[in-house]
Amino acid sequence: MDRLDAMRTFVRVAELGSFSALAQQLGVARSVVTRQVAALEARLGTRLMVRSTRKLSLTSAGTAYLEKCRVILNLVEAAETDAAEARAVVRGSIRIGLPLSFGLKRLAPLLLEFSELQPAVHLEMDYSDRRVNLVEEGFDLSIRITARLAPNDVARRLGACRLVVAASPAYLARHGRPSRPADLAGHECLAYTAGARRTAWTFGARGREETVHLQSRLSGNNGDVLAEAAARGLGVTMQPDFIVDAYLADGRLERVLEEFELPELGIYALLPGGRHQPHRVRVLTDFLAERLRSPRFGLPAAAG
Repeated sequence: MDRLDAMRTFVRVAELGSFSALAQQLGVARSVVTRQVAALEARLGTRLMVRSTRKLSLTSAGTAYLEKCRVILNLVEAAETDAAEARAVVRGSIRIGLPLSFGLKRLAPLLLEFSELQPAVHLEMDYSDRRVNLVEEGFDLSIRITARLAPNDVARRLGACRLVVAASPAYLARHGRPSRPADLAGHECLAYTAGARRTAWTFGARGREETVHLQSRLSGNNGDVLAEAAARGLGVTMQPDFIVDAYLADGRLERVLEEFELPELGIYALLPGGRHQPHRVRVLTDFLAERLRSPRFGLPAAAG
């Protein structure tokens, strides 16, 4: 039995709460995982986990051993990373979760470039606007665009993007151009929904916030669709610049309410908490931060 491999298996099973889930991630039979944990328990002479048909839980000895395993494995990872960095070798697998629109428009070309520069890295890209569970789903990191991080998020800020309120010239000719946020109460507003139904937009002006409650017969969880709906004259939309810039450039959309501030959206790399960050992941996040600060992407530089 390789003791470090067994420790890694034990930690992953404890984090996932399931032998089967880890076996599925690793692409092996469940019995391979259970035998490795059983061999570790036999070596230690104590029970680490209590199994039942419905749940798996740690014993008191297992809880204490888990924390020590994490410390040991982090030290091993750090030692291996230092050796790899000294050789300037970047290798291994990276599973990355990506937002759909920004991922396809801005990140996909960068990730393909990274793959060309680092041929020893296996890159698995998962495009979805849902918030993934990094530990349970086996992700090394995910890229998310948000105005507010959760309190327990471990994140690195890579950049930022701007929100824009826009409508088509035809829509504005029919319904008039709003001059203040309150005017939107009389307009069709194409609302972006993600996770929960969003029914309000918040604006800032002269240090004050103003929230406008929306009415719309069309909403959705994909900004590209809503921008296209706005370009067809179906209403007013609030979207990130990377979605609407092309529409603004060719005149299919026009900006409105430009003098009113909108929340800045940060672009973040979210990382699993409580783990040493592998060298390959640091290299990728450094690469993305550098490229996203490039003027050709038109993104504000990351602060801090």
